[in-house]
Amino acid sequence: MPAPLVCCGLTTLDVTQTLDRLPAADEKVVADGLDVTFGGPAANAAAVAVGLGVPTTLVTVLGTGPLADVARGGLAAAGVAVVDLAPDAPDVLPVSTVLVTRATGERAVVSVNGARTPRLPAPTADLLTGVRALLVDGHHPDAAIALARAARAAGVPVLLDGGSWKPTTADLLTVVDLAVLSGDFRLPAPGDARGLGGALDDEAVDALLDAVAAYGPSFVARSAGAGPVRLRHAGPDGAVARSVLRPPAVPRGAVVDTLGAGDVLHGAMAAALARGEGPSDALAEGVRRATASVRYAGARGWLGASRDRS
Repeated sequence: MPAPLVCCGLTTLDVTQTLDRLPAADEKVVADGLDVTFGGPAANAAAVAVGLGVPTTLVTVLGTGPLADVARGGLAAAGVAVVDLAPDAPDVLPVSTVLVTRATGERAVVSVNGARTPRLPAPTADLLTGVRALLVDGHHPDAAIALARAARAAGVPVLLDGGSWKPTTADLLTVVDLAVLSGDFRLPAPGDARGLGGALDDEAVDALLDAVAAYGPSFVARSAGAGPVRLRHAGPDGAVARSVLRPPAVPRGAVVDTLGAGDVLHGAMAAALARGEGPSDALAEGVRRATASVRYAGARGWLGASRDRS
């Protein structure tokens, strides 16, 4: 039976260490927690969706080699079906080093992302047979754009995990229906190809949502960590509505790890879309699940806790 959700994008191998504080220059600190597992926006989102009961196929790049074997085994254990676009390419899996500060759950990440990815073949449209939602994270853009175009033609909603601006983001946005941006996402200014910047006030956020919507998405939202999610959505008549979604409060002392909370939001939202929920309800589900996730270690630790409670 075909999976109702396809996620297309990045898989990494995450080496996560927990420490009391980040080291200063030329300083060594001792970590007292270590975890090695797969990560990446699309991979985490796929695992979240499966954990929420929605069978999911991940279209990504793993390649060959011992690191790829670890990631592949982790995805299989999570129940994620994988389509590897470069199954014979050696040593292409990116590695992310993640440092989590114990007291706050905040994290610092260093990664090469998809910088070593070879040129990829276009995925075949039959990957979308029976699919009810497609998530793309902006990585592996040729594959993402090809799948998004096919999904659009089939009436399948396309959700973008907009972590940051990338050189191909403008092209991808033209075939996206829903874009949920991170608090770091900015349109690029001259000399800033990543589109990152400082804090924005509400008026500036609304202007950003309008600018992103001008590329094509009818539903655009921006998360802000524990802060309110601002969204912009256009109705069938083109009328624009704005609203604010406030996440449930989490006491600061209860935050264990913010790593992957954005991936949880997108994975839970994509799962809700695949179940047939509307965009606003799906976003609310994603925000609720992401808020719950920060009480546990890692992007998927809360899934195990949810199963234990059940």
